[in-house]
Amino acid sequence: MVKRRVVEGSAERERLAALAGEASAEAALAVVGPPGSAPTDLTAAAFFDVDNTMMMGASIFHFARGLAARKYFKNSDLAGFAWQQIKFRVGGREDPQSVAASREQALSFVAGRSVAELVSLGEEIYDELMADRIWTGTQALAQMHLDAGQRVWLVTATPVELAQIIARRLGLTGALGTVSENTNGIYTGRLVGDLLHGRAKAHAVRALAAKEGLDLRRCTAYSDSVNDVPMLSVVGTAVAVNPDSGLRETARKRGWEIRDFRTGRKAAKIGVPSVLGAGALAGAVAATMAYRRRDR
Repeated sequence: MVKRRVVEGSAERERLAALAGEASAEAALAVVGPPGSAPTDLTAAAFFDVDNTMMMGASIFHFARGLAARKYFKNSDLAGFAWQQIKFRVGGREDPQSVAASREQALSFVAGRSVAELVSLGEEIYDELMADRIWTGTQALAQMHLDAGQRVWLVTATPVELAQIIARRLGLTGALGTVSENTNGIYTGRLVGDLLHGRAKAHAVRALAAKEGLDLRRCTAYSDSVNDVPMLSVVGTAVAVNPDSGLRETARKRGWEIRDFRTGRKAAKIGVPSVLGAGALAGAVAATMAYRRRDR
C-alpha cells in the first residue's frame, strides 16, 4: 500500500513537472526577444540556469530583499526565507517537503497582486540588487552563443516575469521560469503545474525545443546544481558552472566541462555562499538574531 502511494505520488509530481515545463515554454515564446536577436543557427541554442550560474546568489532572494525594503513583509520573514534556501543548498538533493515550502514562499510573494506590479518591482530591484551580481564569465559564455547566431535562454525556478527581465537586461533571447496563474492580470496564488525546478526544467527545455525546431544534440546547458542534472542530460553538451559538490562529481564521471568563476574556493566547498553570497548570508543571520532578540 505504501509503495503504491509512493508510485502514485511520483507520477503526480512528474505530471505537474511536465505541465510546468509546457506552461513555461509557452510563456517564454509569448515574449519577443530584443531587436536584432534573430538567430542564424536555427537548430542550436544554449540554456543557462540563473542562481549561482548566471547570477551570484539566488535571484528570488534578491527580489525578496527588495520587497522587504519596500515593506512588503518583515525582515524576519526574509530571514526565514534565507534559512530555507540555505537548508536546501547545503542539504544537497531536495525532498518533497522543502520543495513544497519553497512553492508556498513563491506564491506568498504574488498572490492577490497584479502582474504589472510584479514586473515594475522586478525592473527596479534588478537595477538595485541584481545588475552588479552577474557573473561576467558566464555572461561571456552566453555572448559566445549569441555571436554564433544561437538563441540563449535562461531556465530558472524564479517567476517567469522576473526571469524575463533578467534575460532582457542581459540581451538574451528570453527565459523559462515558474508560471503563476493570473486572472485578468491578478495572480490567483496558484501555480501552473509546479515550480520550474529539477525535472520540470528538463520538460521545459524539451517543450521549447519542440516548438522552436531545435536539435537538442546541438544544444548546450549550463548549471551549478546537481538538481539540474535532468536538464543537463537532455542536451548534447553540458557544462557545470560554479558547481556544487554533487554536480562536480557528476560532471567528472560523465566527462562534462567544468567552469568555476568563484575566487573563494574554500567557501565554495562548504556550499553556503553558493546560494546567497557571503554578504547576503550575513544579513540573513543578522536579521534572524534581531528577530530572536525582539521576541525575548
